[in-house]
Amino acid sequence: MRTLTQQELLDLVDGAAIFSAGGGGDPDVGYEIVDRLTSSGFAARMVAPSEVPDDAKVVNFACVGATTTLEYDSDAAVKALKVLEEYAGFSAFATIPVELGGFNTLAAVDVAARHGIPVVDADGAGRSVPEVHLKVYTIDGIPLTPMVVTDVHAKNVVVAKETADAKAAERIARVLAAEWNHSACTARRILTGAQVKTSPIQLSLSRSIRVGEALRKAARPIEAVLKETRGFKLFEGIADHASRKTEEGFTFVDVRFHGTGEYSKSTVRFTAKNEVLVAYKDEKLAAVAPDIITPADPEKGKCVTAEKIRQGDKLTIIVLPAPQKWRTSKGLGLWKDVLQSAGIHEKYVPAEKLAGQLK
Repeated sequence: MRTLTQQELLDLVDGAAIFSAGGGGDPDVGYEIVDRLTSSGFAARMVAPSEVPDDAKVVNFACVGATTTLEYDSDAAVKALKVLEEYAGFSAFATIPVELGGFNTLAAVDVAARHGIPVVDADGAGRSVPEVHLKVYTIDGIPLTPMVVTDVHAKNVVVAKETADAKAAERIARVLAAEWNHSACTARRILTGAQVKTSPIQLSLSRSIRVGEALRKAARPIEAVLKETRGFKLFEGIADHASRKTEEGFTFVDVRFHGTGEYSKSTVRFTAKNEVLVAYKDEKLAAVAPDIITPADPEKGKCVTAEKIRQGDKLTIIVLPAPQKWRTSKGLGLWKDVLQSAGIHEKYVPAEKLAGQLK
């Protein structure tokens, strides 16, 4: 158990955003959460998975919806957790983020601190993901329900007792989010301490803090991040075109770039459904989810979320390997369905292999 300093929390925002694939919510909202949390005197404590008692209950917490309409209300978020505790008749030992992202990871930290419990140093995806059911827990057969869904101010509170499968729970949360201005809070997927030790991506928050620290301290932030994450630089260039639309609880983004510097003879385009899902370099497949395709500021190295990209922006595109659990047949099967629903029919090839083919 450790208490996170304000600086560590800020580093967590920046580090988690690197794993967000351009999604996971606006890091600026993450910074605001840190400021409000620390100025209010709440202690953000983090516990290693190995320290969680096997019979303890841990709750996944996140906000759901389109990245262009994100709102956050700490009191409403805590209420979602309390309603789940009351409905299911337990007291949460800790929360755990459903994913890594500049906003959503901090939402789970915020709820834990305000509820007087720690957050677990782990998460349900090792990156940001576009759909509620798209978590490593689904691979392991851990039920998503019971699930509490609220609007951003908890004026409307819905409890989903059970669903046919995790994908059905995604549709319920997404439809509600779309109804409530494309944004909702969810408390869901109750884990035991024993499950926390084996199912989620382990120690991902402390890793994100290290990445955030590297961004803050390194003379060459992009290089430092790639060294820490075993990723690679795909491209650097200027956006010629950027379009976005928000519908059905998602933000869809398409961007095209022309290269600069060593990439001046190349082009890149990518498609995002909240998160960047596929990238093409010179019209050849360069990376596809579950591998992590993150747009970043070429000077500071920080993630630039997809919905913020505008024509004329200069960006670096980095690619990080997905957690190994996503590269299993079950993991790729979950991603295949999500990709195809977004009109992407590429067969998965590990990004590092594609990088070799593009040289």
